[in-house]
Amino acid sequence: MALFIPTYFSPIIQYQEIIKYKDIVFEVEDNFQKQSYRNRCYIYNTNGKQLLNIPVKHPKNSDRKKTKDTRIENDENWQDQHFKSLKTAYRNSPFFEFYVDDLLPIFEKKYTFLQDLNIDTFLFINDALQLDINFKKSNTYITNNNVLDFRDLADSKNKPEIQAKKYIQMFDLKHGFLPNLSILDLLFMEGPNSTCLL
Repeated sequence: MALFIPTYFSPIIQYQEIIKYKDIVFEVEDNFQKQSYRNRCYIYNTNGKQLLNIPVKHPKNSDRKKTKDTRIENDENWQDQHFKSLKTAYRNSPFFEFYVDDLLPIFEKKYTFLQDLNIDTFLFINDALQLDINFKKSNTYITNNNVLDFRDLADSKNKPEIQAKKYIQMFDLKHGFLPNLSILDLLFMEGPNSTCLL
């Protein structure tokens, strides 16, 4: 069993591991961690690396909250901001126009829970890359040592040992190659060829 955290348009190294498995398990019983890929991703714009962050509601008490119970703060128009940022960064990329119509519903649907959004981003990438990966959600926090545990790939501060393959990026002549951006960066640049670079 391969275990992952559902993340927002996951970083490339997470997909390097996901595509190795026909069936995966999403850990949804973990505690929410700030500054993780659960509610953020990084893209490449003309100024370099850009953070897209989803605002989440924090409980008034100090109790930990599970990721599956984490609610999105929709008072801010984050979806519009994120979509505009993606358009600005990638509208001239080779494959943005090819995927934008399928991507748009994620930025039009009103989500209550972060987990539902992250599952939808996974399903979008699964479809865009024509992957045949089944997933199920955990119903208890998994502590079993007999699982292939990739939950640490959701930690944005983690420096993984896995190296991403280089590919041409929109602004690499200006800023150089930026590794481990959101899978969207690879998708918009390489399209159907993306899986060869994972």
